[in-house]
Amino acid sequence: MSVTPSSMLPLGTVAPDFNLLDTVSGNTLTLDQLKSPVATLIMFICNHCPYVKHVNNELVRLANDYLSQGVSLVAISSNDVINYPQDGPDRMKDTALQLGYTFPYLYDESQQVAGDYQAACTPDFYLFGPDMKLVYRGQLDSSRPGNGLPVTGEDLRQALDGLITGKNVSSEQIPSVGCNIKWK
Repeated sequence: MSVTPSSMLPLGTVAPDFNLLDTVSGNTLTLDQLKSPVATLIMFICNHCPYVKHVNNELVRLANDYLSQGVSLVAISSNDVINYPQDGPDRMKDTALQLGYTFPYLYDESQQVAGDYQAACTPDFYLFGPDMKLVYRGQLDSSRPGNGLPVTGEDLRQALDGLITGKNVSSEQIPSVGCNIKWK
């Protein structure tokens, strides 16, 4: 495991399109099908990363709190499954069902989508407004495995709340930190 920060894709970047397998439904889904006229949160996660395991329950809480407000949440795993088989589609589906993900958990087999988003780590978060322009990329909150801080989702929740209520989302954003994307 190599601890890696977000690359911090420039704010205002238009969300790159994708066409990926949803490991739970078995359907191929596009960004156009998943985006929301309110806000769209793209999350790069995986099964094995201790940083993702640390925040998984908060991701479920985020979905429970924000789906009803019109926010779309989408999780994507782009890891090399040859060297990290626990991140393969079958295990992704098992994880999504076990944890109660109410959002799609997509498999980026080619790793093209991770490259398009300049995703560097898991977890890596990208929040897009109604125009599909990036308004937030950064940490969920300041909690990390072993640092003793509670997982609250504070930073991402502030950005979501600002976007939903029409307030400016601060450009002062702290990179997410986690395991590096496992490139082929």
